[in-house]
Amino acid sequence: MAQSLEGQVLAALGRLQNPRLENDLVSAGMVRDLAVDSTGRVAFTFLLGRDDPATLVREARKVIRELDGVSDIKITVVDPAGAPKATHAPPGGPQSASTGVPAQLPMAQPNLGRVIAISSGKGGVGKSTVAVNLAVALARQGMRVGLMDADIYGPNIPRMMGVNAPPSVIDERIVPLEAFGVKVISLGFLIDRDQPAIWRGPIVMKIITQFLRDVAWGTLDYLIVDMPPGTGDAQLSLVQATQLAGALIVTTPQEVSVGDALRGVKMFQRVGVPVLGIVENMSWFECPHCGKPTPIFGSGGGERLAREVELPLLGQIPLFPRVLEGGDSGAPIVVADPSSAAARALSEIAGRVAAQLPAR
Repeated sequence: MAQSLEGQVLAALGRLQNPRLENDLVSAGMVRDLAVDSTGRVAFTFLLGRDDPATLVREARKVIRELDGVSDIKITVVDPAGAPKATHAPPGGPQSASTGVPAQLPMAQPNLGRVIAISSGKGGVGKSTVAVNLAVALARQGMRVGLMDADIYGPNIPRMMGVNAPPSVIDERIVPLEAFGVKVISLGFLIDRDQPAIWRGPIVMKIITQFLRDVAWGTLDYLIVDMPPGTGDAQLSLVQATQLAGALIVTTPQEVSVGDALRGVKMFQRVGVPVLGIVENMSWFECPHCGKPTPIFGSGGGERLAREVELPLLGQIPLFPRVLEGGDSGAPIVVADPSSAAARALSEIAGRVAAQLPAR
């Protein structure tokens, strides 16, 4: 008799070893509240201690994704401290291992395509520049792309994309603006330029949820989400509100930036979101006269981070004055100067992302 999908999931997880416990994940009691519905949606709680390798979450997701019949995976990662001893999924789905109440599962929104978060540990590393040019580069490759500005406290996407007007509302849905073939939504369209966003977590959650569910995105291949720096409310809100296909972590070569980026990687891994790779921005300055590269912010930081967390270094983007000018004037470098080294690097990063996450 053919093994049920739930049995296949347990068997796959049972083949993964926790080196700290010298036991497999299932026997070690790290898998709780497993639920597999008739559509192939898999959800469970993963008890990951502070001393356990965070890469176990990525490995668990990978082996489940390879099973025939699995349509979606939701892994809720919690610390074992205080977790209840329930091992069977209650009616209605998995429960939070720390509270015993139903855990919030992100809403499946297949019309959004692959949702990718562009994040960084600190500000000023060029995260928004990467998000904008990645979105435009994917659109230039023929993809249907949306760009969501989730940087609630510093919404710079309107300026960088060269669009800024109050969006219209049709049938109670916000119509995104469009530039360079990319559909764009930002809080910057809705508030005055000098209005500070002095909001606590629940308001941030509400805004992000509204941007995901109440915007007329149509059918997308990719939704690129520009996150605020750090590992706070906005990141957790996005994880809770929708199913993330992956995250990109942007850093500069500087060790201070790399240290903060490392925390960003660990945050996404702790909540079960696959990190697609590291992007190093401002890797060097190329002299416009002699072409000699000068590593103004140090060198090798992105490569060292990628090696430490066992992730690919997706690209190194040189410091180029026209990137800054394009950000200020609303002309992304992949459009303004596609032959430049910076534009080529960004286009190659877009190609590598698309190779990892093909459009559905």
